[in-house]
Amino acid sequence: MRIEEDIKLGFKDVLIRPKRSLLKSRSQVELSRNFIFKYAKSSWSGIPIIASNMDTIGTFNMAMVLSSFNLLTAINKYYSIKEWCIFIKKTSRKILNNIIVSTGISHDDFTKIKKIFSLSKDLNYLCIDVANGYSEYFVSFVNKVRNYFPDKIICAGNVVTGEMVEELILSGADIVKVGIGPGSVCTTRIKTGIGYPQLSAIIECADAAHGLKGQIISDGGCSVTGDIAKAFGGGSDFVMLGGMLAGHYECNGKIITNNGKKFMLFYGMSSKSAMNIHVGGVASYRSVEGKTVKLPFKGSVENTIYDILGGLRSTCTYVGAGNLKELTKRTTFIRVNEQENLVFDNKKDF
Repeated sequence: MRIEEDIKLGFKDVLIRPKRSLLKSRSQVELSRNFIFKYAKSSWSGIPIIASNMDTIGTFNMAMVLSSFNLLTAINKYYSIKEWCIFIKKTSRKILNNIIVSTGISHDDFTKIKKIFSLSKDLNYLCIDVANGYSEYFVSFVNKVRNYFPDKIICAGNVVTGEMVEELILSGADIVKVGIGPGSVCTTRIKTGIGYPQLSAIIECADAAHGLKGQIISDGGCSVTGDIAKAFGGGSDFVMLGGMLAGHYECNGKIITNNGKKFMLFYGMSSKSAMNIHVGGVASYRSVEGKTVKLPFKGSVENTIYDILGGLRSTCTYVGAGNLKELTKRTTFIRVNEQENLVFDNKKDF
Protein backbone atom coordinates (compact mmCIF):
# COMPACT_ATOMS: atom_id res chain seq x y z
CA MET A 1 0.00 0.00 0.00
CA ARG A 2 1.15 3.54 -0.76
CA ILE A 3 -0.38 7.02 -0.70
CA GLU A 4 0.21 9.73 -3.28
CA GLU A 5 0.18 13.03 -1.42
CA ASP A 6 -0.27 15.47 -4.33
CA ILE A 7 -3.82 16.72 -4.86
CA LYS A 8 -5.77 15.55 -7.91
CA LEU A 9 -8.42 17.84 -9.36
CA GLY A 10 -11.83 17.50 -10.97
CA PHE A 11 -13.71 20.10 -13.01
CA LYS A 12 -15.49 21.46 -9.92
CA ASP A 13 -12.19 22.24 -8.21
CA VAL A 14 -11.07 24.93 -10.65
CA LEU A 15 -12.05 27.92 -12.76
CA ILE A 16 -10.22 29.38 -15.76
CA ARG A 17 -8.65 32.77 -15.13
CA PRO A 18 -9.58 35.43 -17.75
CA LYS A 19 -6.82 37.13 -19.74
CA ARG A 20 -6.49 40.09 -22.05
CA SER A 21 -7.99 39.48 -25.47
CA LEU A 22 -7.77 41.04 -28.91
CA LEU A 23 -11.01 39.36 -29.97
CA LYS A 24 -13.94 41.70 -30.55
CA SER A 25 -16.66 39.05 -30.85
CA ARG A 26 -17.40 35.38 -30.19
CA SER A 27 -17.99 35.07 -33.93
CA GLN A 28 -14.24 35.42 -34.49
CA VAL A 29 -13.47 32.17 -32.66
CA GLU A 30 -12.72 29.09 -34.77
CA LEU A 31 -13.75 25.85 -33.03
CA SER A 32 -12.68 23.42 -35.77
CA ARG A 33 -9.40 21.59 -35.45
CA ASN A 34 -7.33 19.50 -37.83
CA PHE A 35 -5.69 16.27 -36.65
CA ILE A 36 -3.23 13.93 -38.34
CA PHE A 37 -3.16 10.52 -36.65
CA LYS A 38 -0.05 8.62 -35.65
CA TYR A 39 -0.70 5.25 -37.29
CA ALA A 40 -3.54 5.85 -39.72
CA LYS A 41 -1.64 8.80 -41.26
CA SER A 42 -5.00 10.23 -42.31
CA SER A 43 -6.43 13.55 -41.21
CA TRP A 44 -9.75 14.83 -39.89
CA SER A 45 -11.09 18.37 -39.59
CA GLY A 46 -14.05 19.33 -37.42
CA ILE A 47 -15.15 20.31 -33.94
CA PRO A 48 -13.66 17.63 -31.64
CA ILE A 49 -16.76 16.82 -29.59
CA ILE A 50 -18.02 13.22 -29.65
CA ALA A 51 -21.39 11.74 -28.72
CA SER A 52 -20.75 8.83 -26.38
CA ASN A 53 -21.13 5.24 -27.56
CA MET A 54 -23.74 4.53 -24.87
CA ASP A 55 -26.69 2.73 -26.43
CA THR A 56 -29.08 5.65 -25.79
CA ILE A 57 -26.64 8.33 -27.05
CA GLY A 58 -24.51 6.87 -29.85
CA THR A 59 -27.34 6.41 -32.33
CA PHE A 60 -27.63 6.73 -36.09
CA ASN A 61 -30.09 9.61 -35.63
CA MET A 62 -27.60 11.41 -33.38
CA ALA A 63 -24.89 10.99 -36.01
CA MET A 64 -27.04 12.57 -38.71
CA VAL A 65 -27.57 15.74 -36.66
CA LEU A 66 -24.09 16.06 -35.17
CA SER A 67 -22.43 15.56 -38.54
CA SER A 68 -24.13 18.73 -39.79
CA PHE A 69 -22.10 20.58 -37.13
CA ASN A 70 -18.92 18.65 -38.05
CA LEU A 71 -19.06 16.79 -34.73
CA LEU A 72 -18.38 13.08 -34.26
CA THR A 73 -20.66 10.30 -33.01
CA ALA A 74 -19.39 7.04 -31.52
CA ILE A 75 -22.06 4.59 -32.65
CA ASN A 76 -22.97 2.06 -29.97
CA LYS A 77 -21.99 -1.57 -30.53
CA TYR A 78 -25.50 -2.99 -30.31
CA TYR A 79 -26.70 -2.29 -33.85
CA SER A 80 -26.96 -5.43 -36.00
CA ILE A 81 -25.16 -5.93 -39.31
CA LYS A 82 -28.52 -5.58 -41.05
CA GLU A 83 -29.14 -2.22 -39.37
CA TRP A 84 -25.66 -1.07 -40.39
CA CYS A 85 -26.34 -2.09 -44.00
CA ILE A 86 -29.56 -0.09 -44.13
CA PHE A 87 -27.93 2.95 -42.53
CA ILE A 88 -24.89 2.94 -44.81
CA LYS A 89 -26.98 2.61 -47.97
CA LYS A 90 -29.01 5.73 -47.20
CA THR A 91 -26.26 7.83 -45.62
CA SER A 92 -23.94 10.37 -47.19
CA ARG A 93 -20.16 10.10 -47.20
CA LYS A 94 -19.87 13.15 -44.93
CA ILE A 95 -21.89 11.47 -42.19
CA LEU A 96 -19.96 8.20 -42.49
CA ASN A 97 -16.70 10.13 -42.20
CA ASN A 98 -17.93 11.55 -38.88
CA ILE A 99 -18.91 8.33 -37.14
CA ILE A 100 -16.89 5.97 -34.98
CA VAL A 101 -17.63 2.24 -34.98
CA SER A 102 -17.55 0.83 -31.44
CA THR A 103 -16.56 -2.67 -30.41
CA GLY A 104 -15.87 -4.83 -27.41
CA ILE A 105 -12.96 -7.26 -27.22
CA SER A 106 -14.52 -10.70 -27.71
CA HIS A 107 -13.98 -12.97 -30.72
CA ASP A 108 -17.54 -12.24 -31.87
CA ASP A 109 -16.92 -8.49 -31.55
CA PHE A 110 -13.86 -8.75 -33.80
CA THR A 111 -15.79 -10.76 -36.38
CA LYS A 112 -18.60 -8.19 -36.33
CA ILE A 113 -16.41 -5.11 -36.85
CA LYS A 114 -14.68 -6.78 -39.80
CA LYS A 115 -18.09 -7.20 -41.41
CA ILE A 116 -19.12 -3.61 -40.65
CA PHE A 117 -15.96 -2.11 -42.15
CA SER A 118 -16.36 -4.26 -45.25
CA LEU A 119 -19.65 -2.46 -45.96
CA SER A 120 -18.07 0.92 -46.75
CA LYS A 121 -14.64 2.44 -47.37
CA ASP A 122 -15.94 5.70 -45.87
CA LEU A 123 -15.83 4.27 -42.33
CA ASN A 124 -12.54 5.47 -40.85
CA TYR A 125 -12.86 5.37 -37.05
CA LEU A 126 -12.87 2.43 -34.66
CA CYS A 127 -13.33 2.64 -30.87
CA ILE A 128 -12.24 -0.35 -28.77
CA ASP A 129 -14.25 0.28 -25.65
CA VAL A 130 -14.06 -1.41 -22.25
CA ALA A 131 -14.69 -0.13 -18.74
CA ASN A 132 -11.25 -1.27 -17.54
CA GLY A 133 -8.43 -0.68 -20.00
CA TYR A 134 -5.72 -2.03 -17.69
CA SER A 135 -5.87 -5.71 -18.66
CA GLU A 136 -3.12 -7.29 -20.75
CA TYR A 137 -5.76 -8.95 -22.93
CA PHE A 138 -7.13 -5.52 -23.83
CA VAL A 139 -3.66 -4.31 -24.82
CA SER A 140 -3.10 -7.37 -27.00
CA PHE A 141 -6.52 -6.90 -28.61
CA VAL A 142 -5.63 -3.31 -29.53
CA ASN A 143 -2.47 -4.61 -31.20
CA LYS A 144 -4.47 -7.30 -33.01
CA VAL A 145 -6.94 -4.75 -34.35
CA ARG A 146 -4.13 -2.41 -35.45
CA ASN A 147 -2.50 -5.21 -37.43
CA TYR A 148 -5.79 -6.01 -39.17
CA PHE A 149 -6.76 -2.35 -39.78
CA PRO A 150 -3.43 -0.59 -40.46
CA ASP A 151 -5.05 2.46 -42.04
CA LYS A 152 -7.99 3.01 -39.66
CA ILE A 153 -8.06 5.59 -36.86
CA ILE A 154 -8.20 3.55 -33.67
CA CYS A 155 -9.15 4.86 -30.24
CA ALA A 156 -8.97 2.66 -27.16
CA GLY A 157 -9.89 2.97 -23.49
CA ASN A 158 -10.73 3.64 -20.79
CA VAL A 159 -7.66 4.47 -18.69
CA VAL A 160 -6.64 7.37 -16.45
CA THR A 161 -2.86 7.21 -16.06
CA GLY A 162 -0.01 8.30 -18.28
CA GLU A 163 1.87 5.00 -18.33
CA MET A 164 -1.20 3.14 -19.62
CA VAL A 165 -1.82 5.80 -22.26
CA GLU A 166 1.72 5.24 -23.48
CA GLU A 167 1.28 1.48 -23.56
CA LEU A 168 -1.92 1.69 -25.59
CA ILE A 169 -0.40 4.11 -28.09
CA LEU A 170 2.69 1.93 -28.48
CA SER A 171 0.33 -1.03 -29.03
CA GLY A 172 -1.40 0.69 -31.94
CA ALA A 173 -3.96 3.21 -30.67
CA ASP A 174 -4.04 6.62 -32.33
CA ILE A 175 -6.27 8.03 -29.59
CA VAL A 176 -6.76 6.94 -25.97
CA LYS A 177 -10.04 7.40 -24.13
CA VAL A 178 -9.54 8.80 -20.62
CA GLY A 179 -11.97 8.52 -17.71
CA ILE A 180 -12.93 5.99 -15.03
CA GLY A 181 -15.94 6.78 -12.88
CA PRO A 182 -16.78 10.44 -13.69
CA GLY A 183 -19.91 9.78 -15.75
CA SER A 184 -23.26 11.17 -14.61
CA VAL A 185 -24.87 7.70 -14.43
CA CYS A 186 -21.74 5.78 -13.41
CA THR A 187 -21.36 4.39 -9.88
CA THR A 188 -17.99 2.65 -10.33
CA ARG A 189 -16.26 4.92 -7.80
CA ILE A 190 -18.94 4.12 -5.20
CA LYS A 191 -19.02 0.38 -5.85
CA THR A 192 -15.27 -0.19 -6.29
CA GLY A 193 -13.39 2.75 -4.80
CA ILE A 194 -11.56 3.05 -8.14
CA GLY A 195 -11.20 6.29 -10.08
CA TYR A 196 -9.19 9.42 -10.79
CA PRO A 197 -10.37 13.05 -10.78
CA GLN A 198 -11.04 13.86 -14.41
CA LEU A 199 -9.12 17.11 -14.86
CA SER A 200 -5.91 15.70 -13.41
CA ALA A 201 -6.37 12.56 -15.53
CA ILE A 202 -6.66 14.74 -18.64
CA ILE A 203 -3.58 16.82 -17.83
CA GLU A 204 -1.39 13.80 -17.08
CA CYS A 205 -2.68 11.61 -19.91
CA ALA A 206 -2.50 14.38 -22.52
CA ASP A 207 1.14 14.96 -21.62
CA ALA A 208 1.88 11.26 -22.08
CA ALA A 209 -0.04 10.97 -25.36
CA HIS A 210 1.31 14.10 -27.00
CA GLY A 211 4.87 13.00 -26.28
CA LEU A 212 4.20 9.96 -28.50
CA LYS A 213 2.27 11.96 -31.15
CA GLY A 214 -1.04 10.47 -30.01
CA GLN A 215 -4.27 12.11 -28.85
CA ILE A 216 -6.74 11.64 -25.99
CA ILE A 217 -10.48 11.80 -25.52
CA SER A 218 -11.85 13.08 -22.22
CA ASP A 219 -14.75 10.74 -21.50
CA GLY A 220 -17.15 11.67 -18.71
CA GLY A 221 -17.52 14.28 -16.02
CA CYS A 222 -18.93 17.15 -18.08
CA SER A 223 -22.24 18.44 -16.73
CA VAL A 224 -22.08 22.00 -18.14
CA THR A 225 -20.34 23.69 -21.06
CA GLY A 226 -17.73 25.14 -18.71
CA ASP A 227 -16.57 21.59 -17.96
CA ILE A 228 -16.03 20.97 -21.67
CA ALA A 229 -13.95 24.15 -21.85
CA LYS A 230 -11.88 22.98 -18.86
CA ALA A 231 -11.29 19.61 -20.55
CA PHE A 232 -9.96 21.32 -23.67
CA GLY A 233 -8.04 23.79 -21.53
CA GLY A 234 -6.41 20.88 -19.69
CA GLY A 235 -5.07 19.46 -22.94
CA SER A 236 -7.73 17.04 -24.15
CA ASP A 237 -7.90 16.75 -27.93
CA PHE A 238 -11.49 15.46 -27.99
CA VAL A 239 -14.32 15.57 -25.45
CA MET A 240 -16.93 12.80 -25.30
CA LEU A 241 -20.40 13.61 -23.96
CA GLY A 242 -23.11 11.32 -22.63
CA GLY A 243 -25.39 12.92 -20.05
CA MET A 244 -25.27 16.37 -21.66
CA LEU A 245 -26.71 14.87 -24.86
CA ALA A 246 -29.24 12.64 -23.12
CA GLY A 247 -32.99 13.23 -23.15
CA HIS A 248 -33.22 14.33 -26.79
CA TYR A 249 -35.28 13.20 -29.73
CA GLU A 250 -32.20 11.65 -31.37
CA CYS A 251 -31.57 9.35 -28.38
CA ASN A 252 -32.87 5.80 -28.01
CA GLY A 253 -34.15 6.28 -24.46
CA LYS A 254 -37.69 5.29 -23.51
CA ILE A 255 -40.06 8.28 -23.35
CA ILE A 256 -42.58 8.34 -20.50
CA THR A 257 -45.32 10.85 -19.65
CA ASN A 258 -46.07 12.03 -16.13
CA ASN A 259 -48.72 14.68 -15.36
CA GLY A 260 -48.65 15.80 -18.97
CA LYS A 261 -44.87 16.25 -19.03
CA LYS A 262 -42.50 14.12 -21.12
CA PHE A 263 -39.42 12.43 -19.66
CA MET A 264 -36.77 10.12 -21.12
CA LEU A 265 -34.92 7.35 -19.29
CA PHE A 266 -31.12 7.50 -19.32
CA TYR A 267 -28.89 4.81 -17.83
CA GLY A 268 -25.25 3.82 -17.48
CA MET A 269 -23.88 0.93 -19.51
CA SER A 270 -23.11 -1.03 -16.32
CA SER A 271 -26.55 -0.37 -14.87
CA LYS A 272 -29.19 -3.00 -14.22
CA SER A 273 -31.27 -1.48 -17.04
CA ALA A 274 -28.47 -1.93 -19.59
CA MET A 275 -27.61 -5.45 -18.48
CA ASN A 276 -31.28 -6.51 -18.58
CA ILE A 277 -31.51 -5.27 -22.17
CA HIS A 278 -28.22 -6.58 -23.56
CA VAL A 279 -27.17 -9.64 -21.54
CA GLY A 280 -30.39 -10.80 -19.92
CA GLY A 281 -29.69 -9.56 -16.41
CA VAL A 282 -26.93 -9.02 -13.87
CA ALA A 283 -24.46 -11.92 -13.76
CA SER A 284 -23.94 -13.53 -10.35
CA TYR A 285 -20.23 -12.67 -10.32
CA ARG A 286 -20.63 -8.91 -10.76
CA SER A 287 -22.39 -5.88 -9.28
CA VAL A 288 -24.34 -3.02 -10.78
CA GLU A 289 -22.07 -0.01 -11.47
CA GLY A 290 -24.54 2.38 -13.06
CA LYS A 291 -27.90 3.98 -12.40
CA THR A 292 -31.06 4.84 -14.32
CA VAL A 293 -32.44 8.38 -14.19
CA LYS A 294 -35.51 10.17 -15.56
CA LEU A 295 -34.69 13.34 -17.53
CA PRO A 296 -37.06 16.03 -18.83
CA PHE A 297 -37.47 15.52 -22.57
CA LYS A 298 -35.47 18.25 -24.33
CA GLY A 299 -36.59 17.97 -27.95
CA SER A 300 -33.96 18.10 -30.70
CA VAL A 301 -30.28 17.90 -29.76
CA GLU A 302 -29.60 20.71 -32.24
CA ASN A 303 -30.51 23.38 -29.66
CA THR A 304 -28.17 21.85 -27.07
CA ILE A 305 -25.30 21.80 -29.57
CA TYR A 306 -25.79 25.49 -30.38
CA ASP A 307 -25.64 26.26 -26.65
CA ILE A 308 -22.47 24.20 -26.14
CA LEU A 309 -20.65 25.74 -29.08
CA GLY A 310 -21.69 29.24 -28.03
CA GLY A 311 -20.32 28.62 -24.54
CA LEU A 312 -16.99 27.39 -25.92
CA ARG A 313 -16.65 30.45 -28.12
CA SER A 314 -17.31 32.62 -25.09
CA THR A 315 -14.60 30.79 -23.11
CA CYS A 316 -12.11 31.49 -25.87
CA THR A 317 -12.94 35.21 -25.92
CA TYR A 318 -12.40 35.44 -22.14
CA VAL A 319 -8.82 34.14 -22.47
CA GLY A 320 -7.94 35.58 -25.87
CA ALA A 321 -7.87 32.30 -27.80
CA GLY A 322 -8.70 32.81 -31.45
CA ASN A 323 -9.23 29.08 -31.96
CA LEU A 324 -9.84 25.95 -29.91
CA LYS A 325 -6.29 24.64 -30.31
CA GLU A 326 -4.97 27.82 -28.73
CA LEU A 327 -7.22 27.45 -25.67
CA THR A 328 -4.82 25.08 -23.88
CA LYS A 329 -1.93 27.55 -24.19
CA ARG A 330 -4.13 30.37 -22.93
CA THR A 331 -5.56 28.44 -19.95
CA THR A 332 -4.51 29.11 -16.35
CA PHE A 333 -6.52 27.15 -13.79
CA ILE A 334 -7.16 28.58 -10.35
CA ARG A 335 -8.31 26.35 -7.50
CA VAL A 336 -11.64 27.38 -5.95
CA ASN A 337 -14.08 26.34 -3.25
CA GLU A 338 -17.22 27.36 -5.13
CA GLN A 339 -18.37 27.52 -8.74
CA GLU A 340 -21.65 29.42 -8.83
CA ASN A 341 -24.19 31.34 -6.77
CA LEU A 342 -27.03 28.91 -6.01
CA VAL A 343 -29.36 31.25 -4.10
CA PHE A 344 -32.06 30.90 -6.78
CA ASP A 345 -31.21 27.32 -7.73
CA ASN A 346 -34.70 26.00 -6.91
CA LYS A 347 -36.56 28.80 -8.69
CA LYS A 348 -38.22 28.29 -12.04
CA ASP A 349 -36.27 29.49 -15.09
CA PHE A 350 -38.68 31.52 -17.27
